[in-house]
Amino acid sequence: MTESNPGSAPESTAVSTAESTRVSTPAPQEHPLPAHGHLPTDRHRVVIIGSGFGGLFAARKFAGEDVDVTLISATAYHLFQPLLYQVATGILSEGLIAPTTREVLAKQKNVEVAFGKVTDIDLEAQTVTAKALTVRTSYDYDSLIVAAGSGQSYFGNDHFAEYAPGMKSIDDALELRARIFGAFEMAELAAASGRDEDLDRLMTFVVVGAGPTGVEMAGQIAELSRRTLPHDFRHIAAEKAHVILLDGADKVLGSFGSRLGKKAKKRLNEMGVDVRLNAMVTDVDGSGIEYRSPSGETERIPALTKVWAAGVQANSLGKTLSDQTGAELDRAGRISVNPDLTLPGHPEVFVVGDMISLDNLPGVAQVAIQGGKFAAKQIVHRLKDEPTDAKFHYFDKGSMATISRFSAVASVGKLRMSGFLAWLMWLAVHLWYIIGFKSQVGTFFHWAVSFLGRSRGERTATEQQIFARGALQQLGDQFDPKLRLGAGRPMPERSPKTEDTAS
Repeated sequence: MTESNPGSAPESTAVSTAESTRVSTPAPQEHPLPAHGHLPTDRHRVVIIGSGFGGLFAARKFAGEDVDVTLISATAYHLFQPLLYQVATGILSEGLIAPTTREVLAKQKNVEVAFGKVTDIDLEAQTVTAKALTVRTSYDYDSLIVAAGSGQSYFGNDHFAEYAPGMKSIDDALELRARIFGAFEMAELAAASGRDEDLDRLMTFVVVGAGPTGVEMAGQIAELSRRTLPHDFRHIAAEKAHVILLDGADKVLGSFGSRLGKKAKKRLNEMGVDVRLNAMVTDVDGSGIEYRSPSGETERIPALTKVWAAGVQANSLGKTLSDQTGAELDRAGRISVNPDLTLPGHPEVFVVGDMISLDNLPGVAQVAIQGGKFAAKQIVHRLKDEPTDAKFHYFDKGSMATISRFSAVASVGKLRMSGFLAWLMWLAVHLWYIIGFKSQVGTFFHWAVSFLGRSRGERTATEQQIFARGALQQLGDQFDPKLRLGAGRPMPERSPKTEDTAS
């Protein structure tokens, strides 16, 4: 028997009504031609792709100049990526390290921000096409700065991402936060109900990659388990969590040199982190991770929570540019550029940051910042008929990585530091480069609470953060959100390229 609601319509009527509604509502249609995204002006138009370090600092460099700038980004915020691991481990909120790009550039009246993921660049027509949901928009340019950055590389094993999120986006950090704190919750549940055989797997955390991000992540998970959580649970000893750091190389923090790498490894060991080098990951699944040991044997680590902090891959726009110019791509998808950061045969197009292959420049924030500023300066000099620089010169301001509270390593020029002084230097540098006074003050107080005390203020996690990525992958083509807008303004005809633009 089934219950009936006396006031409701018969089932057949309800079904037919729903069907008629679906039929009568036109499905959103994608327009065959994208609309033109900005009003034409008489001033030189600069389009910047990306709101990361390179794109944002390039846009700010145009302040007060006689140009119109359109910054296009797939996110509505500027991400301070070096502190993502602190979002993942509950120290900082995502808002502190990702201020909205519009707010950052609000006072710069010659800059407008456009939301959308760039899907195509036509170098001949000098247009950029971006897409937001089903809405396509095109932008014409006189000068173009491509600062689209990079993503996580799984070295051809992209299916690893389902079980071992990377550390390149806010989504990654929030998912990892939920996975880390969720693992302790599941361990508590298992211990309370007598499922002791599951505790090792639930309380083992594996970080892949012994570069700065991996070292910082492993150190913070260890501190989280030993300083913040021990008094919060009744059935597990959170401080007994097993944190493992894997890397296929033979050194920790290889780019910092042997001495600092050994100091970092020693400090990690003192914190209880199990560092395993010359360990090449061969497989990752929901219940564990496998790696090939130095002896050549395959070993398996049962672990619920895995973090991927190894390898980067340049944005796919590099291939788009390579196909049109013939410029070579390296294994990481970075494109070869001229010494002045322009594309071969296209002096009006600059590529900066993680996307470039030039003089073995590292993929760090300072390369992007200095490259963005350099490209903007070159464009301004051209418009003023002033001499331009023939080559981009990178000034290496050094590298830093934290290991734990009060402990870091720093390599600045010939100076090599470790311990408390290096940690203070790390604090000062990162506070300086966080965008916005509010974010700087908020970050300072969050650090005070976390480093001087034991608590962490950002421990909220939801099931949706853990499972949304997998759910979207399972839906596949069924997940197809649409937004219907009008046809918009057509792209105006461009005048032939002038000597000023191409010189």
